[in-house]
Amino acid sequence: MAADGPRTLHGPAMPDGLGEPDTVAVNGRESGWVSALERGLHYGDGLFETIACVGGRPQLLALHLARLQRGCTRLAIPFTHGAALRAEIEALAAPHRRAIVKVLVTRGAAVERGYRLTGREQATRVTLRYAWPEQDAAAARDGVRVRLSALRLAENPLLAGLKHCNRLEQVLARREWTDPDIAEALMFNDSGNLICGVMSNLFLVQGGRLRTARLDRCGVAGVIRQVVMREATRAGIALEETLLTAEDLARAAEVFLTSSLSGIRPVRALEERAWAAGPVTRALQERLAAVLAGGGDD
Repeated sequence: MAADGPRTLHGPAMPDGLGEPDTVAVNGRESGWVSALERGLHYGDGLFETIACVGGRPQLLALHLARLQRGCTRLAIPFTHGAALRAEIEALAAPHRRAIVKVLVTRGAAVERGYRLTGREQATRVTLRYAWPEQDAAAARDGVRVRLSALRLAENPLLAGLKHCNRLEQVLARREWTDPDIAEALMFNDSGNLICGVMSNLFLVQGGRLRTARLDRCGVAGVIRQVVMREATRAGIALEETLLTAEDLARAAEVFLTSSLSGIRPVRALEERAWAAGPVTRALQERLAAVLAGGGDD
């Protein structure tokens, strides 16, 4: 069951770079534990957000919280502590020049065994803060190498777009490579459409037109994806959400990835195929940097 009181965490850095969090809070109380009956643990019955914090401010916080609330509404998770959660995130970000705050909201501890909901569950919120070292600027400047994932994403319109807590597909896909020079793997769905990266959203540029996958059957609708699409429209760049194929990828003049922690990273290589970061990618990098620097989307 939940343990009361603060817990200080120390541990070695993990292979993917963040190590253990320095702070964990459950329902606003600093603690490292949740109930053993937690439905998020048993069933993945919850959602999460990963928020980049720079200069003591969480970036794009309003967009993250809006996505979280939309997910709670769709899954019928009775989460009513949005204001308290916002205050916790801001407090965790404030003392640090760079940090990552991860938020989980689950349906809470089960009140009876089994999948059925009783309506008496009370949502659990968990916040974690990680140290975030400076990132290597080379990935944003020169681009990254990617591979194709063998694992196909299952299609489920009821969960499409959500950043829900069942990430087993991503766990299995991330096991497929160990080469540190490969930053990401591109994933197709069961229908053979190109959807995203394991940890990112994907954009292609063809004939000056920006294209990204429709996420109505699977995939996560990322916050940076949302901002990039908005900024492309404002810049007069033609944009479409559409079905993408391997042939579209092969014909693309530019390819880039987006995520909350890495922003926009050009793709420079996939197997024998090579790309350069082109004018559309560079223009959107500049616009995204201006949004994040200006704090227009809090």
